[in-house]
Amino acid sequence: MINRVILVGRLTKDPELRYTPNGIASCRFTVAVNRTFKGQNGEQEADFISCQAWRKNAENLANFMKKGNLIGLEGRIQTGSYEGQDGKRVFTTDVVADSIQFLEPRNSTGSSQGTSNYESSTNTGGTYQGAPQGQNYGNNQPSYLRGNEDPFANNKGPMEVNQDDLPF
Repeated sequence: MINRVILVGRLTKDPELRYTPNGIASCRFTVAVNRTFKGQNGEQEADFISCQAWRKNAENLANFMKKGNLIGLEGRIQTGSYEGQDGKRVFTTDVVADSIQFLEPRNSTGSSQGTSNYESSTNTGGTYQGAPQGQNYGNNQPSYLRGNEDPFANNKGPMEVNQDDLPF
């Protein structure tokens, strides 16, 4: 079974960081995602999708992003329910983010100017470009963001690979 979601949209308000009683960071937020078509009145329509991030993703989102910032996220849909104050059952649907990409600089005003070539990940080993120098988020893998040179760009032919190096 597959349950994967990929979204690109803008934050509808500043993310609020909270902690569980066990000290685990959590952040609920809403992403406005434009539809691919315009409504009957000719205006662009959007869906407002409830999302949740946990741990380092939640902390980074709350510390570096604000209302109007463009983000990309990958995650899964999670449904739930609870009993409302009126005694009726309330059903919920959220996207739980596994990975969040910051698609524009932290000091951006939420406009679309200058956002096309900026990417940063909060958990794939990339260094967040708005963070203090040398601070690395993730699993200490090298960063291959767009600003870095492709290590295979000047390769002039086939690479030799030893059979013992292959995982299969």
